[in-house]
Amino acid sequence: MSANLSAIFYLISGILFILALRGLSSPETSRRGNYFGIAGMIIAITVTFLTVGNFGMGFIYVFVFLLIGGSIGAFIAFRIPMTAMPELVAGFHSLVGLAAVFVAISAFLRPEAFNLGTIGDIKLASLIEMSIGAAVGAITFSGSVIAFLKLQGLMSGAPITFKGQHFLNLSIGISIIVLIFLLCKTQVSNYFWLLIFISFIVGFLLIIPIGGADMPVVISMLNSYSGWAAAGIGFTLENSALIITGALVGSSGAILSYIMCKGMNRSFFNVILGGWGATDQTTSKSSKEQKPVKSGNADDAAFLMKNASSVIIVPGYGMAVAQAQHALREMVDALKKNGVKVSYAIHPVAGRMPGHMNVLLAEANVPYDEVFELEEVNNDFANCDVAYVIGANDVTNPVAKSDPQSPIYGMPVLDVEKSKSVLFVKRSLSPGYAGIDNDLFYRENTLMLFADAKKMTEEILKNLD
Repeated sequence: MSANLSAIFYLISGILFILALRGLSSPETSRRGNYFGIAGMIIAITVTFLTVGNFGMGFIYVFVFLLIGGSIGAFIAFRIPMTAMPELVAGFHSLVGLAAVFVAISAFLRPEAFNLGTIGDIKLASLIEMSIGAAVGAITFSGSVIAFLKLQGLMSGAPITFKGQHFLNLSIGISIIVLIFLLCKTQVSNYFWLLIFISFIVGFLLIIPIGGADMPVVISMLNSYSGWAAAGIGFTLENSALIITGALVGSSGAILSYIMCKGMNRSFFNVILGGWGATDQTTSKSSKEQKPVKSGNADDAAFLMKNASSVIIVPGYGMAVAQAQHALREMVDALKKNGVKVSYAIHPVAGRMPGHMNVLLAEANVPYDEVFELEEVNNDFANCDVAYVIGANDVTNPVAKSDPQSPIYGMPVLDVEKSKSVLFVKRSLSPGYAGIDNDLFYRENTLMLFADAKKMTEEILKNLD
């Protein structure tokens, strides 16, 4: 395939990627957006193979591994539960970063195969590009591994800090810049390997001080890193499709991270720099041992909701774990038949990942016009008869507004406590992902419903008939 023709097809794939991102901005168009993205990737892969033009054994090996990787990806996509989506995204980000590192290593060891020059005489621009791509890719890989371990529960979600941590990060960051300069000046391989090793260390150090409450921001931030790593390698390989794709992923991930930080009242630079400038925070002063709670059952909940004029549903990670969205939709339908006005309140980080709750509700065919984001619905709680909190925790915790010592202090939360009655479905009084107690449990207007989210919702539905 000629260079001009491949450039045209790469441009088409880039346009499809842009349309994919545009489609994914709304639940109503997300399915179409996915189709655009798939089509764009098929075109990009096909053109890349045809551009190579060498259909020898190397081509066969690549094709076989492509089939193996695609089969593994398809298997995971069909089997993965929605509750594990944040972990899956973090895991995939790590693979993107590692792929960028491997490509950079290949280009450095065999520059002639990529038309970059010869060993010891690599073009300066290409050397800078592959160095940056390798460094960002290594940071993405190790940082994503830590994020995966925290989300999976294999590592504590609490921030891990130590004295002199920020100074160490700064020193290593300066070392990376110095190593890139020395590598470009001398092209000594030891500098290249040391650069990759130190970058791996940076990834670990950047993510371990970030707590569970900020993990959704970390996911989008690592998404951005993986894009920039791919773009850097794209410049090295002079592959326009890789440059376009990487730039789109990198910029969209950075914008999403900024929006989420703004929505959570977090410093964008503090998060991306591993909590730089953050103050040490202790656990909230609330103590469940000192406060009684009121508990109820499905009969109590059904009575309150049947006699309410308005109900706001607040879904969270507990709903996702129990797969209660379909039962919830049936309960809402029953309430509507009784003349109750029902809406859904979604916090930006409910479910540990942006859009997690929206996808689950869409899966249960919940009408989009009944689902509202935090800014749209927060004022409605004051006029709400019943708030039904199903598995949400940190995003409803009032201490975010009242306790400066809380790790979530300053984060906008849903004003659930302002409702006349709060029905809180939860298995126990255990803290949320941020590791702090929820003061909402002990409010006078809160009735705790200790049960599995799906089972409790189904029991309430029976009592509504």
